[in-house]
Amino acid sequence: MRKPCGPYERFFKRPIDILCALAALLVFGWLYILIAVLVRIKLGKPVLFTQDRPGKNERIFKLYKFRTMTDQRDRNGNLLPDDVRLTKFGRLLRSTSLDELPEAFNILKGDMSVVGPRPLLVEYLPYYTEEEHHRHDVRPGLTGLAQINGRNAGTWEQKFSYDLQYLDKCTLVGDVLIILKTVLKTVKRSDILVGSEIPAGRLDIAREGRV
Repeated sequence: MRKPCGPYERFFKRPIDILCALAALLVFGWLYILIAVLVRIKLGKPVLFTQDRPGKNERIFKLYKFRTMTDQRDRNGNLLPDDVRLTKFGRLLRSTSLDELPEAFNILKGDMSVVGPRPLLVEYLPYYTEEEHHRHDVRPGLTGLAQINGRNAGTWEQKFSYDLQYLDKCTLVGDVLIILKTVLKTVKRSDILVGSEIPAGRLDIAREGRV
């Protein structure tokens, strides 16, 4: 089992996460309400989208996000493809990362941290290498080292490489820099791909049974 890098990760990271999440909810409470109302009007209910994700030690938790797609269905009652259900408003939420604001509740619950490897889909777990499974030795993050080095534009291998690097570089200074760079990228809306624009990689191929 991996041991914390030092005093910061062992004693201070979790309290700081809680303070940051509470501060976000207090300062941007009006924004949460505004987005919730707009999602309800434009996309319907429920306002929140929940999905199972693997957390620390691969414990499964419910990830919270603002909904970005409609429930449009074909004549047979089947959901239409994601690209059809992802509206212009939904794309805006994703490209600005506003859809991820509810993850502050995941941080408060202890499911996530402000900084750490992003939690991916549960169905990907069987396709990780033994080394890649170690990305779950820490709490997943709202943002991470991979997100400031390409966000959705990188390959799976590149993302995992950054995730594993973070395990050895979990420091207060490092986390602050990651947060600042994330804010900058979000404001500039750089290195962001939405919906079907996200590149396929080894995991997508594995899901189709080709590896």
